[in-house]
Amino acid sequence: MPLLNRNGTNIYYEVAGPEGGRTPLLLTHGYSASGQMWAGNLPALTNERRVITWDIRGHGRSDTPDDPSQYSEALSVEDMAALIDLVGAEQAVIGGLSLGGYLSLAFHLRYPERVAALVLCDTGPGYRRDEPRAGWNAMVERTADNFEQRGLDGLASSAEVVASQHRSATGLARAARGILAQHDARVIDSLPTILVPTLVLVGADDAPFLGAADVMAAKIPRATKVVLAGAGHAANIDQPEAFDQALLAFLDSL
Repeated sequence: MPLLNRNGTNIYYEVAGPEGGRTPLLLTHGYSASGQMWAGNLPALTNERRVITWDIRGHGRSDTPDDPSQYSEALSVEDMAALIDLVGAEQAVIGGLSLGGYLSLAFHLRYPERVAALVLCDTGPGYRRDEPRAGWNAMVERTADNFEQRGLDGLASSAEVVASQHRSATGLARAARGILAQHDARVIDSLPTILVPTLVLVGADDAPFLGAADVMAAKIPRATKVVLAGAGHAANIDQPEAFDQALLAFLDSL
């Protein structure tokens, strides 16, 4: 089982596709999903480039540290950088869905020189105002409490979650409080500074994220927005062929 040791925390990852091909693609899953959510897309995406998928701390086959301080946006971004180092790349196309998309934006904020392009799927850039951020964080706390009380029975039935397996509900609770929670407006305020080509992709039926997709497409100078008909929050699973076609067309344009 491929594991990357990050100061005592083992991060599970997989690498598929040819060495020496085009710029690699790093894909990050959503909260309470895992890298398994990309399995159906990899055959189409790995013809010409390496694709790295992985499990965020507390998720899937990665470790679930006991120390809550080992779960944070900053540590997740450093895990992403280490995975790019692992394949010997200076740059990668950085992409993800939901939490994975937000972490991709956070990665660009920390390491803009390492981002060849961004792929932001069914995600949002966080909150500028305190009131909606507080509402989000209240939802995060309810989610964490649910996992602590119900264990893995607390998992949702959405497609990307069903496609994943987890070792620990406690890890998911800690990841909610440490990684999913929002603290400031740094990421949303960074949108106009993103100068790399950016694909903003959203399922037409993913109502909570349609507005966020509009905001990102308007604020990011080189953004292209794609709305996938018949897709909800897990657009890559709901409409895999259309998702793959849209992503490959974007990658081919780089």
